Amino acid sequence: MASATDQRYAGFWLRVSPAVFDLIVWGFALTVFVTIVAMSKGDPQAFLQLHPGDPPSALVAAFGRKALIAIFCFFILSGWLYYAVLESSRWQGTFGKKFFGLIVTDLDGNRLTFARASRRFFCRLLLLSIPYIGGLTLSADCLCAAATPRKQALHDVLAGCLVLKKEEAPGLRRE
Repeated sequence: MASATDQRYAGFWLRVSPAVFDLIVWGFALTVFVTIVAMSKGDPQAFLQLHPGDPPSALVAAFGRKALIAIFCFFILSGWLYYAVLESSRWQGTFGKKFFGLIVTDLDGNRLTFARASRRFFCRLLLLSIPYIGGLTLSADCLCAAATPRKQALHDVLAGCLVLKKEEAPGLRRE
């Protein structure tokens, strides 16, 4: 049986819905940017003509190398700012975490600094970027949130962070 202290940590299942919500928000921003890039190249439907499984050469043919580099840079920059700015803000979480009542803190329950929130994002990105096994590594990262005593994913451990249920987070004022 879990103690009252253990119950304030947001484990794997409590983090799934906010993560999906955030991916939709971030994906929408990326879609808008890709559409703008496609329109600037004179083919507003370029990305709609691509299909899952198309070779990388199809992407290069549809957009060109410079546009793909711009899209990649936007992807990294927008993700970093989305997560780091919101998780270090007064909200202490992204739109998804806010909507579902979760916050991100340091190990003492304090608001994250922008540097620590950035470290958390880049640790997650690093785990995903490991050649050939990035998806497996990210899966193991997420499953750690179900298995560790404080429900920390591997990127949380590396960055020194916790994800908590807001109503039970230490040191928070009720609004």
